[in-house]
Parts: sequence; C-alpha cells; structure tokens
Amino acid sequence: MTPTASPTASSRSTLGSRYVPLSAQIKRLVRHSAIYGLGGIVSRILAVLLLPLYTRYLRPSDYGAIETLLALSAVLVTVFRLGISSAFFRFYFDATDEAGRTLVVRTSFWFTMASATLALTLGVIFATQISHVLFGTDHRADLVRASFVGLWAQMNYEQLTSLFRVEERSVSYVIATLANLLVTVAATLVLVVGFDQRALGVIVGNFTGTLVVWAVLLAYRRFQLGLQFDYGLFRRMNHFGLPLVPSALALWAVNFIDRLFLVKLSSVHEVGLYSIGVRVASAIVLLLTAFRTAWPAFAYSIEDDDEARQTYGYVLTYLIFVASWLALALGLLSPWIVHVLTTPAFYPASRVVAPLAFSGVAFAGYIVMAIGVGRARRTQFNWIVTGIGALVNVALNIVLIPPYGMMGAAIATVAAYVVMFFGMVVNAQMVYRVPYQWRRVATAAGTAVALTVLGKLVHAPLPLAIALSAAYPLALLPLGFYLPAERRRLRRLLPAR
Repeated sequence: MTPTASPTASSRSTLGSRYVPLSAQIKRLVRHSAIYGLGGIVSRILAVLLLPLYTRYLRPSDYGAIETLLALSAVLVTVFRLGISSAFFRFYFDATDEAGRTLVVRTSFWFTMASATLALTLGVIFATQISHVLFGTDHRADLVRASFVGLWAQMNYEQLTSLFRVEERSVSYVIATLANLLVTVAATLVLVVGFDQRALGVIVGNFTGTLVVWAVLLAYRRFQLGLQFDYGLFRRMNHFGLPLVPSALALWAVNFIDRLFLVKLSSVHEVGLYSIGVRVASAIVLLLTAFRTAWPAFAYSIEDDDEARQTYGYVLTYLIFVASWLALALGLLSPWIVHVLTTPAFYPASRVVAPLAFSGVAFAGYIVMAIGVGRARRTQFNWIVTGIGALVNVALNIVLIPPYGMMGAAIATVAAYVVMFFGMVVNAQMVYRVPYQWRRVATAAGTAVALTVLGKLVHAPLPLAIALSAAYPLALLPLGFYLPAERRRLRRLLPAR
C-alpha cells in the first residue's frame, strides 16, 4: 500500500458537488457495514474457539480477574478519550481543505497519545493500590499494569484505524482488524500454553496484536502524522466531545448494571442464566457494531443538508426493519438456539432473549437519531438523555428483579433503551429536524413485536417459529409499509405463479 495524503478527497468533492441518488447512498452504507461486519463475525468466532483454551488453562478466578480488568479498561478508555474520538469524525468532515483535515488528524492523534500515556503512567504507579481495591490483594498488580498497557495500545490503535473509517476504506480497516486478531491469537497461545502465563498471558496476548498492527499503521501513516497540535481546534473538539463522556458511561451502565442487581436482589444462578440470554441476544450486536462503525463517516460525509435529512430518514426506516426482523427471529427461535448451545440447566435462559433483542432495536434507532445532534454540534444534552435511561434502568431493576428475576432485568433493559430512543428523538429533532418516516418505523417494529408475542402465546413449535420469522416481510405488505418502488422490487423477488 502506498501512503497518500487524502484518499477521500475525490469522494468528498463528488458528494459535495452533485446530488447522489438515495439508492446509491444506501448501497454505500450497506456495503461498508457488511464489510465491517465481517471483522466482527471473525472476532466472535475466534472468541468462541478460544473458550476451551481459557477453561483448560485458566482458573475461574483468573477468568474473573481478566473480565474485571477488561470492564475497568472500557470505562477508563471512555474517560481518557474525553470524547475526542467522536469529535474527530465531525470535525474531519467539517474541514474544507486538505490542510484542515490534516490538522484534525494530527491534533486528535497527539491528544490521544498524551492522554493514553497519562493513563498508562497512573496505572503503573498505582497498580498495587488498584489491585487491592479490585481483588482484595496486591498479588495481581502485574495484571493491572499489563491491562493499562493494553489500554494505551487500544486508544492509539483505534485512533489510527479511525482514519480508514473517515476515508471509507472498509476493506483496509477489516484487514487491520483481522491481522490484529491473528497476532493476538498466536501470542495468546504461546504465552498461555507455551509459557503457562495464565491470566497475564491472556492480557499480554490481547495487546500484543494491537501493538504490532498499531506500529505498522504508524509507519504507514507517517506522512499524515506530523508534529502539529492546534489548541484552539482541540478546545472546539473538546466542547463537542466532552458531553458525550457521561453519555457513554450511562450507556455502559445500562448494558452491565443489571447483572449487579441480579446478584444482590436475586441469585448468582439467575445471573448465569441471564448472561446466556444476553449472549444469544447479542447476535443483534453484530449488526449494530457493523452499522456503528460505518455510520459516522457515512453520515457526516453527506455535505448537503437536504440530502442528509432525506438519507437519514430512510436509514432509520431500513435499519429498524432489519433489526426488528433479526430480533423477531432471535426471540422466536431462542429456545432451540439455547438448547443447541447449552445444557438443560441453562434452557430457561431463552425466556429473556426476545426482550433483550428488541432492546437492540431501540438502540439501533437511538444510534441513527444521535447523528443529528452531532451534525448540529449540540451534544451538550446527550448525557441527560442517556442519564434518564440509566435511572429508569436502575429503578426498574430494583422494582422488577425481586418478583420476576432475570425477566425483570430484561424488561428494565428494553424500557431503558426505549426511553433513550424517544429522549434522543426529542433532543435531535429540536436541533436538527429530519423528516423521519414514523408510520413506517412504527409498523416495522410493531409488527415484529406482535409476531413475537403471538409465537410465545401459542408456544410455537420450531416449524411455526421459522414460518412466523420468514413471514415478517410479507406481513408488512397489507399494512402499507412498503413504498410503490419497494413493492415492485418485492414482487420481483417472489416466485412467479
């Protein structure tokens, strides 16, 4: 690969100088989302294949320590980024020339480097104290230090790979991701199996792949990464991104706090069942992760506001359609999925899959709505929306878990995401009004929910569950969901009589 100053200059001028048909815009988003999704699928497959390694060579306490430090790293990455990673996408596409885009790249790069280095320094200095707070012992200080090296590597790696995203070079992004995964797996096998390093080997193996690929990308991007930092630009980016930090932390709380309440208000047994349900429902996360990776660069690259508003409206409709269909299938087929993947003791976990999957549908809508706030640079109220969602989640967990156990936690989760979606609708439409197709959105989501409830009420056997899932697009036809052009395409897909 030959380094270039701005691989997206021609595409930006094309998007800005002439109208791009909506169908071409949607195809572009779908293409990049599909490619990004490939990396996520491979990552999930490798994670499953590594489970036998972890369970054979690691004690449960080792695995628990790793998961605890990964959760801590996720929170600290959000805090130490100060929202600059999100601001990067907005300001990159706001720049009107190559020099402006290069300045955004360099300012973001050097801030991330400095912030990550500060986090690493603090982690190394206070490793013993952190180990004592988290694990009640000083003996895991080396694990803490290693996890902070991983944090440093993750922050800097993601800043460099974000350049592929703004350039819409999804193939290059996935190549970097797969290379990272392969090196990570090889290093983990050597350290855990060959050198018997257990938990330390897993953590060091994880950041080894990230560091190796980061070093290659650093050399590749050397022409773009000069010693340049604009403090005024940084302050503007910080003003945009800083309100997103508490919002991201609230989202993290909504995703994980239910397990803490289940432990305290129900039992560890319920947590185990619930976690299996979360794993099955997380199939929808693959869709959302791929979409979220492609979405910011795609959304901000549309320079004309009228074109952007029209495109955003259709994206919401189509994303809710696809996410609702997937949630319907997961909800109805969950008993058989759980039966295949687990043992009889875990079969009750299938009960929470449907509400958890539909919480992903609400989150999909939230992702689309939030882009309008970013486009208008009015992010200061995002934390209020997500904060209210987190409070709703906490309150409902407290009220519903004692009588309903894990189902109460699942209801609390879906309610929190629905609240966040509607809160973001109000927030985004006040600052950047978009003509979303609300009737079609409601029809797509409502039909999927209705079919799921129907299947659960009649205790649908496997053939009926498959039939209800497959019938979803056809069920939307008499409800007026499809536009005339979409109906014509659907008829062409149906077999001729």
